[in-house]
Amino acid sequence: MVDGQISLSDGDRKFEVHVPELQLETGQALALTGASGSGKTLILEMLGLLRAPQAVNSYCVDDIDLAALWRDGARNPRLAEMRGRLFGFVPQSGGLLPFLTVADNIALPQRVCEQPDPGWCASLVDRLGLSDQAGQYPASLSIGQRQRTAIARALSHRPRIVIADEPTSALDPTSADEVLALFLDIAAEQGAGVILSSHDLDRMARHGIARRNLEVQAGPPVVSRLEAGPC
Repeated sequence: MVDGQISLSDGDRKFEVHVPELQLETGQALALTGASGSGKTLILEMLGLLRAPQAVNSYCVDDIDLAALWRDGARNPRLAEMRGRLFGFVPQSGGLLPFLTVADNIALPQRVCEQPDPGWCASLVDRLGLSDQAGQYPASLSIGQRQRTAIARALSHRPRIVIADEPTSALDPTSADEVLALFLDIAAEQGAGVILSSHDLDRMARHGIARRNLEVQAGPPVVSRLEAGPC
């Protein structure tokens, strides 16, 4: 997936993240771990084409050279197209649009990609236990229901990779395990890779998720480095 070095900086902090090598197989789940502030979210943003890297040797998904698209400029319209088609996103807080119902939030990526599939949306609603909430708005949902909706939305357009930033951090332990298991099962069935960030090493181990750790090295600038080598 990524071969070479990717560097990112975070404003005036002169914080850099280096990723020597990162590979993700079809249907595989990978957790990025490390202390708060080590750069997990920065890497997820770069991988999801939300933040431009300062340097990248190679970044390919399904033989699509995303590094070449970055080199053509951050305003390259193909970047937006690939972001919407190749990736699904699960933010920490769910990130649902408050003026859309649960069903409409889930269907939104299909509308953006112009690939409507009501049957698949209905299946996601059912499997994630949202049938009674499909016509409700996010404000009336529990935290767990919001996260289930965000996961369904991320999977609705059958992306190649789903990127999730601490997707179960706001849930109680039992709900977190249930939601994570559903998430991983549905993604694997669709052949989607999953990259998530987490502080919960025990939960990652229980669900058999491969792990790569970010190690922070002191000095100006502060450098965070992902452990090298394939998963």
